[in-house]
Amino acid sequence: MKYYLSQLSPTQPIDQLTVLAHEMSLYLVKLSINGEEGILYAEDDRPMRFFNAMSIREAFSGFAVRESCMQHDTPYDEMIGNPQRPSSPVTLPFSIDTPY
Repeated sequence: MKYYLSQLSPTQPIDQLTVLAHEMSLYLVKLSINGEEGILYAEDDRPMRFFNAMSIREAFSGFAVRESCMQHDTPYDEMIGNPQRPSSPVTLPFSIDTPY
């Protein structure tokens, strides 16, 4: 499923907001609303890219986000010749509230 920021309503709670952290300060957002998961897309129909955590917080200020986290999946083991780890991505707490 695709979500567009312009189509989301601040009155509709977001059950889960997951920040997908990639290398080089690139972040995508996965949302879960009413049991349906999907990636946040920009109006040009490409996944919406964020370049820092603060821009995600600003984009979702005013929205009711019940839970949020950040997932980071690192390719470093493969890059240095180690076998790929069978473990899932690292999941960390992520506060959607602005620190100021």
